[in-house]
Amino acid sequence: MATYHGKCFCGCVEVEVTGDPVAMGFCHCESCRSWSAAPLNGFTLWKPESVKVTKGEDQILTYNKTPQSFRKSCKVCGGHIMTDHPTFGLMDVYAATIPTLKFEPGLHVFYSEKTLRVQDGLPKFADFPTDFGGTGTMLEE
Repeated sequence: MATYHGKCFCGCVEVEVTGDPVAMGFCHCESCRSWSAAPLNGFTLWKPESVKVTKGEDQILTYNKTPQSFRKSCKVCGGHIMTDHPTFGLMDVYAATIPTLKFEPGLHVFYSEKTLRVQDGLPKFADFPTDFGGTGTMLEE
């Protein structure tokens, strides 16, 4: 099984993910855009048992605006690390946090909230696919 290592901006917090992600893609929701200070956020979703904090667990700050997303950042540098999605039973370790993982996005979620049009041929969901509790409604590029 492959193992990938990542860290926050200053390196105080380090994480390790093992195996293959459940999914990879881009989120366009207002919360992710605001949190990441970008027009979209690259996500990699993992089963919680595949994600391990290997350094600086005591330096992690957790903030939850909604019950679906417990966003984790470094107390020292403010660098974003990951988001726990307990309602999905998954952890989103931001694609930029684990640079050694080959990021191969497969879909866009919350494309209905986009601020940047992306023409990459990937499926564009208005919210989530049905297996994640969404409507499964697809949108045009």
